[in-house]
Amino acid sequence: MAKAADWTPWRDVVTLRDDVKTGELSLARFAADLYDVVLDRGPVQYRDPKAFFSLTYPTFNLRELVKDIMLRLAGQSEKAVRQLELTYGGGKTHTLITLYQLAHDPKGLPDVPAVQEFREHAGVPFTAARIACLPFDKLDVEKGMEIADPKGTRRWLKQPWSVLAYQIAGDAGLQLLHAEGRAEERESAPAENLLVELLSLPGKEGLATLILLDEVLMYVREKVAADPAWRGRMQNFFQYLTQAVTKVPRCALVVSLLASDPGKNDTLGKELSLDLAEVFRREQEHSIQPVGKEDVAEILRRQFFTVDSIRDRERFRAPVVAALKGIGALDESTRKEGGQAEARYLDHYPFHPELTDVLYTKWTQMEGFQRTRGILRTFALALREASEWDDQPLISTNVFLARAGSRELSAATRDLATVAATEEYEGKRQEWLTILQGELEKAQKIQEEYPALRGREVEQAVLATFLHSQPIGQRASTRDMIVLLGAARPDRIELEKCLRRWADVSWFLDEAALVDRASSALPPWWRLGSRPNLKQMHNDARTRVSANTELVMSRIIEEIKRVKSLISGAAAAGASVHMLPKRPADIEDDGAFHYAVLGPEAASSSGTPSPVARRFLEETTTADRPRVHRNAVVLATLDRGGLAALREQVEVTIAWEDVEQQLAAQELDATRKHLLRTYMKEASEAIPNLVQQAYSVIVTIGKDGNPMAFKMTVDTGKPLFEQIKRDDRSRIQDTAISAEAILPGGPYALWQPGDTARRLKDLVGAFADVPALPKMLQARGIWDTVVQGMKEGSLVLRAWRPDRTYRTWWQEDIRSDDLEDPSLEVVLPEAAELDHLDPKLLTPGRLENLWPSEGD
Repeated sequence: MAKAADWTPWRDVVTLRDDVKTGELSLARFAADLYDVVLDRGPVQYRDPKAFFSLTYPTFNLRELVKDIMLRLAGQSEKAVRQLELTYGGGKTHTLITLYQLAHDPKGLPDVPAVQEFREHAGVPFTAARIACLPFDKLDVEKGMEIADPKGTRRWLKQPWSVLAYQIAGDAGLQLLHAEGRAEERESAPAENLLVELLSLPGKEGLATLILLDEVLMYVREKVAADPAWRGRMQNFFQYLTQAVTKVPRCALVVSLLASDPGKNDTLGKELSLDLAEVFRREQEHSIQPVGKEDVAEILRRQFFTVDSIRDRERFRAPVVAALKGIGALDESTRKEGGQAEARYLDHYPFHPELTDVLYTKWTQMEGFQRTRGILRTFALALREASEWDDQPLISTNVFLARAGSRELSAATRDLATVAATEEYEGKRQEWLTILQGELEKAQKIQEEYPALRGREVEQAVLATFLHSQPIGQRASTRDMIVLLGAARPDRIELEKCLRRWADVSWFLDEAALVDRASSALPPWWRLGSRPNLKQMHNDARTRVSANTELVMSRIIEEIKRVKSLISGAAAAGASVHMLPKRPADIEDDGAFHYAVLGPEAASSSGTPSPVARRFLEETTTADRPRVHRNAVVLATLDRGGLAALREQVEVTIAWEDVEQQLAAQELDATRKHLLRTYMKEASEAIPNLVQQAYSVIVTIGKDGNPMAFKMTVDTGKPLFEQIKRDDRSRIQDTAISAEAILPGGPYALWQPGDTARRLKDLVGAFADVPALPKMLQARGIWDTVVQGMKEGSLVLRAWRPDRTYRTWWQEDIRSDDLEDPSLEVVLPEAAELDHLDPKLLTPGRLENLWPSEGD
């Protein structure tokens, strides 16, 4: 990854407004309130025209709406009824306030760019209007609402037609609607002719009439729920009202049906919404959406950054070019777009266009996320924190991260997670706060393993996938992800390694894209699923398995027994082989060479034989019965670290088998079946190699007579005993020795000064008893060497009879039975007296100097 010095961070190009930076900007400010504006109260940025229009972005659709309404109020248009077609937080109330401010006092409008744009686009002078606002979310179904008449006199009224009439003409309006001409309310909806007369009253004063209806469904839903009869009454009222509006020449009506509370959009709410939409549709040209996707960036800029810092758009070019250098290196399509991509990123700067796009196109489908208002709220939370530390060239997923080193979710991410958690899947809500916390912690650990990535790209990948995975069932392509996190120029190879690693360890990534585990390429798409994947099920099973030590150790022993290379070739080489002996007595103390593979309880480390391994070397049955032939025993033991790795892999394998059992009764899709089989196969196939690697500590008696442990580098492709035998530290002798080697003056010092004879059994047994001697792999070979030495005349064999006479062998054959005689001795030739001489030796040429040479 490049360094921040290679570009100018966004926070050094645009300046966050002080009220955003300090937190003085209340998030509630983004929820515009028409009722407060009508009563001249609430935040100044809505009720004061100059403050309001300074932050208002005249989108094309909004300018078109203002034009249509102003033409109607001027008597130059037949378009009388307009419906705002928006989702929650889509700018509907802001639009109604815009119309209110423009028509309330046109002559007193401030001289600011937004107002100028509205005037120029409308093409006609703005007409002053008598404005009647019905913010239905403030109209209590039982008590009604307080409202002011044209003179400012306030009064509490209950029925919506009463609220309308009082704002248009005060008490006179109520009298006009009342059957007996009193300034009181009526219970039923007034007919069209009465409403036409009411709406015509402002015209007598030279004013147009503008009716603004907001949050209609909020009121109607509550009213009908309390009394179903009101369903027809409200339909009638709005039918009469829209017909009356079309008949009054300079009268316009703008309505927003949708309730800001998604809870009102239940089955009944949707039915009522369809009913009311049909009523308004009869008299309107078409519905409009004041804020489009292409308008979001400019709205965000005006809301969050100072005017001076966003005035000169040419200052945006350098950081955009720097960001596209990184993105283009990862994404070929962006690179090919060239100037088009640059223009798009300039239009959205400092915001990443793909980020605003995913929020606008995907998140606005969720009832809990309120389109423009939701995006404003999200970025207000994010920028407030990120402006202190973020050094990336664009505002992308990076701003949703908490400060580096923090284990907590940022406020913006918590807010998004809370919204996403309101969505249900298969009757359940997803715990996104917990899921994101866990996935981001995994991402942080991966980033620690790959320090070359310094832009927190894996954490950004988690958030990018989360954003694209909403609503439930959506997903991100690999391109969607990398363009969001590519501005900081991560190294492609390192990034792909990290993303692949995340795919391997994630608990909630959808497994459908991860089937081809053998491929080194990234998955084609990513989705944080609404259910735990196999990895999380495995983790839960692993927790249970790890606590069952008996089960794990039993399985380890089974796996050790299956690895034949641990003992392969040892018996053929002459060793007595013992596979996992349970006690020292299982290894005979008979002077023969013994090779044993000990179990997990005997695990040792280099230089430190375990107590269990020492007992196998030093004891037979009990501690008070020491082993005599200690130099004839070699033990293969598990390395402690290798045992830990083996245990971990065995736990992994058992846990996958547990998952398989859990899912046995379920009907698995092909993807999960394939993945489960793959995971199980990979886990089980890794065990034999780990077993071989773990048996790397060899325990035996050293030259000094003490138990020693040395560690080998094990070649898993060769039998273990062969490698032990070839290691000089084991001191195993597998080749024949000469007769001279066991006589005085030989390398083994088997004779004491003055000795002329030694029992053959003691001579042979010395190799098994004396630590300084090599470990003779084939003790029988020593006997053969002695016999061969006798036949060659290097030594004499002597056996004693009970009467203390003896029998000797020298340069002659000896029977096997005679070799078994415990009294058989090896006698030095110069000290031996033969009891007989084989007559064959008297043949000329057999004994040196016995017969004179031919020349004598």
